[in-house]
Amino acid sequence: MPTLNTDLASNYLSREQLLREAVLLTFCDPLPDQCGRLQTLSERQWKRLLCWLDISGLALYFLDRMVELRLCNILPPGVLGRLQQNLHDNIGRTRGMAAESVAIQREFQRSGLLYATLKGFSLCPGSVPRAELRHQFDLDFLMAEESVSEARQVLERRGYRLYAISGRSLEFKINERPVVSLNDLYKDSPGRAVELHIEASVPGRHGLLGRIEKRDFCGIRMPVLSPVDLFLGQGLHVYKHVFSEFSRAAHLLEFRRHVLLRRNDERFWDELRSIAEENPRAVLGLGVVTQLITRVTGEFAPEALTNWTVNRLPASAQLWINMYGRRVVFDKFPGSKLYLLLQNELESAGVPSKRSLRQSLLPRRLPPAIIRASSRETLSSRIDRYRLQLSFILGRLRFHIVEGARYTWESYRWRQNMNRPTL
Repeated sequence: MPTLNTDLASNYLSREQLLREAVLLTFCDPLPDQCGRLQTLSERQWKRLLCWLDISGLALYFLDRMVELRLCNILPPGVLGRLQQNLHDNIGRTRGMAAESVAIQREFQRSGLLYATLKGFSLCPGSVPRAELRHQFDLDFLMAEESVSEARQVLERRGYRLYAISGRSLEFKINERPVVSLNDLYKDSPGRAVELHIEASVPGRHGLLGRIEKRDFCGIRMPVLSPVDLFLGQGLHVYKHVFSEFSRAAHLLEFRRHVLLRRNDERFWDELRSIAEENPRAVLGLGVVTQLITRVTGEFAPEALTNWTVNRLPASAQLWINMYGRRVVFDKFPGSKLYLLLQNELESAGVPSKRSLRQSLLPRRLPPAIIRASSRETLSSRIDRYRLQLSFILGRLRFHIVEGARYTWESYRWRQNMNRPTL
């Protein structure tokens, strides 16, 4: 791969962002020249970079890649040791989540429920070479509408309680507790979260659950989406996160791997197109995600995918990806509101958004509780919960003020670029 053309908007990337870019580019073959930036980092710079690696979901993928390339020598001993410990912890965490998933699915199957595993373990091995390299937050299941009531009872018998309802999704949690540090991200804990995504039953129409396949998983036959449905669902999931304040770079890497796995499978792309073209949002979503990854890592997708997705993107979407794509991918948590510029343009093109611009810039409601009160809550636990919630509210307030001002300035620059005549 030649050195990527990063002239456009390259001046807008900070040194920190350029280092994050170098990390993501290590997953390209051969290594682009930008990866050389990592060879001169101090231990202090590596430790700052570790924070982004954790939050972006790339930390363990990066360690595995360094081992594969035999480049662990560029990592300071303390940094390498921390990554290795994180991997060791995440192996235990992954085993714990797999065991919980199996236990839940056994009860689903014993009750004769119609469901499929979403995301998570279903992404192995196509997008995720080994499950322990992925940091998984929760367990997701697609559930037939008629099976939801029994599924809820199964979870409640296991100690879960309904935490939130969003659209056609139900979120359940058990043993909630705040994350003390980033290192705790990789450790197994009794806290679990499960999401049930409801598929509406439409008479005379076969939905996703009508095309499921079975896969061997830890001693059970786990139902997963068909290969095309799995790919499309993954792409739309990444698209949803692009239209949010912070998008984990690991999602882009996983989708890129999936595309490369299917790169020469013409039959797969034909089947995907026949299903996706029934939904304009799916075509647009795949186009945005594919072009964004191309902007960041270089060409990777076959024409069998790009000619009906990327090539159909509005000019304004292409401009946004060129101007802001790299900045958004390599931004630090909690991100920015730059996605709203693209959202406005796509709304003008007939693609509705879930929230208005005003609601996104100035929310009228306080953020939801991070941890809900329990019947056995102690006084000290309640104080910790209140302190955590107050800190979260103040952080969100600061974010909306700072990023709202940043959006106002970028909106002005964006209009100037949109109004600039083309030669």
